[in-house]
Amino acid sequence: MASYLTALPHMLHGADYNPEQWLDHPEILQKDIELMKLAGINCVSIGIFAWAALEPKEHDYRLDWLSEIIDTLYENGIYSVLATPSGAKPVWMAHKYPEIRRVNAMRVRDLQGGRHNHCYTSPIYRKKVRQINTKLAERFANHPAVLLWHISNEIQGECHCPLCQEAFRQWLKAKYGSLEQLNHAYWTAFWSHTYTDWSQIESPSPAGETNIHGLNLDWKRFCTAQTVDFFANEIAPLKAANPDLPVTANFMGFYDGIDYWKLLPLMDVVSWDSYPSFHNTDNGDESGNAMWNDAYSDICRTMLGKPYLLMENTPSQTNWHGVCRPKQPGFLRLSSIAHLAHGADSIQYFQFRQSRGSCEKFHGAVVSHSGRTDTRTFQEVSGVGKMLASLDALCGARVPSQTAILYDMENHWAVNDAKGPRNDDIGDTDLFFRFYRPFWQAGIPVDVVNADMDFSAYKLLCVPMLYLLRKETAQRLIAYVKQGGTLILTCHTGVVDEHDLCYLGDTPACGLAALAGVRYLETDPLYDWQHQTMRLTKPPFENMAKTYQLNKLCERIAAEDAKVLAVYDNDNPCEPDGMPVLTCRSEGRGQVYYLAAFAEDKFFADFLLPLAQSLAIEKALPADLPYGVCANQRIAADGTAFYFLQNWTRTPQTIMLPFPLQDVESGRCYQNKLPLPPYGAIIAKPQ
Repeated sequence: MASYLTALPHMLHGADYNPEQWLDHPEILQKDIELMKLAGINCVSIGIFAWAALEPKEHDYRLDWLSEIIDTLYENGIYSVLATPSGAKPVWMAHKYPEIRRVNAMRVRDLQGGRHNHCYTSPIYRKKVRQINTKLAERFANHPAVLLWHISNEIQGECHCPLCQEAFRQWLKAKYGSLEQLNHAYWTAFWSHTYTDWSQIESPSPAGETNIHGLNLDWKRFCTAQTVDFFANEIAPLKAANPDLPVTANFMGFYDGIDYWKLLPLMDVVSWDSYPSFHNTDNGDESGNAMWNDAYSDICRTMLGKPYLLMENTPSQTNWHGVCRPKQPGFLRLSSIAHLAHGADSIQYFQFRQSRGSCEKFHGAVVSHSGRTDTRTFQEVSGVGKMLASLDALCGARVPSQTAILYDMENHWAVNDAKGPRNDDIGDTDLFFRFYRPFWQAGIPVDVVNADMDFSAYKLLCVPMLYLLRKETAQRLIAYVKQGGTLILTCHTGVVDEHDLCYLGDTPACGLAALAGVRYLETDPLYDWQHQTMRLTKPPFENMAKTYQLNKLCERIAAEDAKVLAVYDNDNPCEPDGMPVLTCRSEGRGQVYYLAAFAEDKFFADFLLPLAQSLAIEKALPADLPYGVCANQRIAADGTAFYFLQNWTRTPQTIMLPFPLQDVESGRCYQNKLPLPPYGAIIAKPQ
C-alpha cells in the first residue's frame, strides 16, 4: 500500500475545495458536506489560494476557520490534502514588499495580480512563506484528518530581478569556478561576447543576450535550482513538525519551464493536473488526446517508481481551452479509468464548487452554480466515487513494465534552442510519441525515464534524439547493451555535451558511434510537405512493408561496423540512394539499432511490436486490440492482476479475450468476448 494512503486505505476521490470564498455563506459550507458525501468524496485539497484569509494583515494569523472546516470534514469521513498558500501572495504583501513581485525578461517588474508570480530568490518572500507554513504546521501537521501536504500549486515561472541576477552569478561561480572555464563552456569568443567580470553576466533577454546557448541552458537550470531551493525552504517547517507526513507538488503535463525531475528528492509522491483537449475532432476519435494524457501519466508513475495522484482534472469542462467543450456522457468514467490504469491512486477534480466570480467562474465543478444534485456532472462524479469505493485492493498496485522511452528535459531545452538544422519544430517530442504510440495501441506498458535513471531493468530502451549527451549517460547506455539490453538510437543523438558545445570527432559521441557501428555525415531537414523514402534491404521482421516514408530530419550516416537493414530510395537523381537509414549491431549480450530519420507511424508499429515480441516483452493483456481500444494492467500487493480496458472511439468495440475476466464492479463474467460501448471502459480481474 502506498505510504501516503496509510491514514486512508482507499482510493482517493476528491476535489479542490475553496471554502474561503464562502465564509460569509455558512449555509453553503454546511450544504457542501452533504453534497460531498452524496458524491462519494473522501478527501479535498484545501487552502491552495487561501493566504489572504489565513493572514489578512501581516502577522495577523487566522487559522480557526480552516481548523473548523477540517474538523467538520473529518467528522463526516472526509480527509484533507492541505496546501501551502504560496502560489498566490496576498495584495497587502505585494504592495508592502514590491521586491517579491517578479521581473520579466524585459526587466519590467510585475504589478500585483494573477498568481504564480513571486520571486523564488527574495529573502522576504521566503521568510513570509516559512512563517505561514510554520503556523500551518504547528496547527495541522499532526492532525489525523490531514493526509499530505500539497505544496503551493502548479509550480512554475522565472524571475529576472536584481536578486535573481546576483543569485545566478553566484550559482555560475559555484559551477564553473572561474570566468575562463565559463567562457570556454559558453564559447563566448564567438561574436566577441567574452565576459571579463562576473557582473557582466545577465540572464537571457529578448532585449539583450539570447545567442549563447550555454547561457540559455544554464539559465533554465538555474531557474530549476532556485525552484528546488525554494521548495526546500517551503517544506522545512512542515517536515520539522512531522517528518512522516508526505509532501507532493502538482505538475502540469509536458510543461518545460522547469525540470520537474530535480524536485523528486524532496517529494514523497508525484501528482499532476490533467487537462487534455478532448472532443476536438470531427470523427469522435479521442485516441490522440488519450495517448498524450497517458504518456504523462506514465512519466509521473516512473518518476518515483510508485503510483501517482491525479490532483486535478475537470469533471466537465475547462474555461481556458480555445473551445471549452464538456466531457461527453460517460467520458468522465472513461478518463478516470485511464488514470487508474496508468498508476493513479486518486481521482480528484478542479473544482468542488464553482466560483461565483473572477476568471474561473465558468470552469467545471462537481457542484455547479445551481447547487443541484441531478445534473449530469454530479451524477457522473458520484458514479466514479462508487466505482473507486470498490477498488481498495488497487491502492499501491504497480504497473509492470519491461520497456522504457527516454525523455530528458535538459535535452529538450537544448535541442529546441539549437538554431538548426530545423527551426520550424525540431520534433523531439513528436519523435517521442512516434515511439510511444505503437506500444500504447498494443497495450504494452512503458516507463518514461530521463537521462539520469537506471536503465538496467528494461529489456528494451528507446532513446529518441538525445541531442545533449553526457559522458556518464553514454557509459550507462553502453553498459546497458553489453549486459543484454536492446537499445534504439536515432538521428540527432550525441551531438553536444552538457554545455551545448558540439563534440569534436565522430558522432554520436562518447562511444555511441562505435556502439552503433555508424558514423554521422550530414543532415537533410525537410519542409513539412516533403518526404523521402526508406527501402528495407534486410527486413528485421516478417510482414514489414518494403518501403516507408521519411520526413522532418533525414540524416546521412556511414555504416562502419553495423548490419544495414534499410537504405534511402528516392526518385530524385540528386538524392544519394543506397545510404543507410536503419542499422543493427550486436555488442556483448545486447544489440543496438540506429534509425537515421523520422519514419512514418506505420514503420514504428511494424518494427517495434515484432521487436518487443522477439524480446518476450509482455502485453498487459495478451490479445489483439481493435483500433482505439487500450488495455492496461496493474498488479496488487497480493498478486491480483487488474485489467483496464478502454474504448476511445464512438464506435462499439469487441475484445476477444485470451482468458475469462470478471467485472470488478458488477461481478459479471466474460468468457470469450468482452464488448465495449462507445467511450466505454471496464476494470476486470481473472475469473
